[in-house]
Amino acid sequence: MENIVLLLLPIIAIQFLLLIIALISCIRAEETLGPKWAWMVIIFCISIIGPILYFVIGQRKDTYK
Repeated sequence: MENIVLLLLPIIAIQFLLLIIALISCIRAEETLGPKWAWMVIIFCISIIGPILYFVIGQRKDTYK
């Protein structure tokens, strides 16, 4: 059981880091592709895939120059 926890620890850390970075990015972005509140729900509720979806689909490319 202890080995499983040690194996999952990096995945949990990466998930938490992605969540925080995606939320900060979403809050600071002037515009997103869709409503911000919807992206925040997706980021929170869909675990690792939510932040990745936001970075791939949700960000407007012309926001960051």
